[in-house]
Amino acid sequence: MRETFLPYCRPDVGEAEIEAVARSMRNGWLTTGPQTAEFERAFARACGVPHAVALNSCTAGIHLALAASGVGPGDEVVMPSLTFAAGAQCALELGAMPIFCDVEIDTFTAGVRTVAAVVTPRTRAIVAMPYAGRPQRIAELAAFARERGITLIEDAAHAAGMLDAGQCAGARSDAAIYSFYATKNLTTGEGGMLVTNDENLADRVRRLSLHGMSRDAWKRYTARGAWRYDILEPGYKYNIGDVASSIGLVQLDRLPQMQARRAEIARRYVEAFSDLHGLTVQRSCDGPLDRHSWCMFAVTIDPQSGVERDAFVEAMRERNVGTSVHYIPTHRFTAYKNLAQCELPNTEMLGARIVSLPLYPTMTYSDVDDVVEAVRSVYREGLKPVPS
Repeated sequence: MRETFLPYCRPDVGEAEIEAVARSMRNGWLTTGPQTAEFERAFARACGVPHAVALNSCTAGIHLALAASGVGPGDEVVMPSLTFAAGAQCALELGAMPIFCDVEIDTFTAGVRTVAAVVTPRTRAIVAMPYAGRPQRIAELAAFARERGITLIEDAAHAAGMLDAGQCAGARSDAAIYSFYATKNLTTGEGGMLVTNDENLADRVRRLSLHGMSRDAWKRYTARGAWRYDILEPGYKYNIGDVASSIGLVQLDRLPQMQARRAEIARRYVEAFSDLHGLTVQRSCDGPLDRHSWCMFAVTIDPQSGVERDAFVEAMRERNVGTSVHYIPTHRFTAYKNLAQCELPNTEMLGARIVSLPLYPTMTYSDVDDVVEAVRSVYREGLKPVPS
């Protein structure tokens, strides 16, 4: 057993990021400015889309994408319940109703079949998520949405480094929003990026992210700036600063290297757990042009195997290995418990069995071996359920 605790996640931040922050602070521009503009350009190029808007969170991006798409009172927004509660929160803030769909049992993602089951004439938008960074066949969802005049937004919180049939999130949907939270493949500490092919959508999102103002600080306070501005519509305070963007630029440059390390660790896990009865790994990608981002490594624990999920989490902690659960289904929370409009059998089962194992680039091979040994030792012993 390990002598020290291995955390579930640890950001991969080094001297290059620290120096980038120092440079950004020395140049005297801390809020949204030149580093943010460069980060947007670089991220758009990396995603193969023309427009990117940097924001202070993925949640802000989902909110703005829905608002800019005209979602409002009386509308319905379809989304999986097996995700973070941000999507449901954003729909409710706009006066719309979040409608939860089920997910596929082997991919943990929503597909055309599960989405179609809950779409109605009031459906204005779909918020789809590639769970853990597994491609979700977005082209099929895009065709489904386009035929019905429904806006398709990708909650791409897990998607940095992912390819879906050879393309990044945002290339086929109306918009995708990436997360740069501390646990993500590319981090700025807090932050997000909306990418889109739609220039009008990008322009409105940018305006809404700064109180609906016609000019941001960069356009007002530089030598060629003008002090006059207008507020074209009520907006929000969702912009990101240059200090965070300077970290993002370094992380974006390092992403291929970090992604390769994640893929190697995931491969080792898949091989190590292939013979464990009752532990199931999320199904791998469908096609040769797909690439899993491995933002998380999620497995399900079948209680019929003699190991129960909650007991597994506690047993791993006792072995000095951290884990997490992604996610408690949104409709299980007090604030959202009355919103489920249909049965969600796969979501219910996964919500009771799913657990995420440590996977991040700074893990050593010894760390990986420790996780594998901890998991296998739990299965050797078998665990009774934790008393409620």
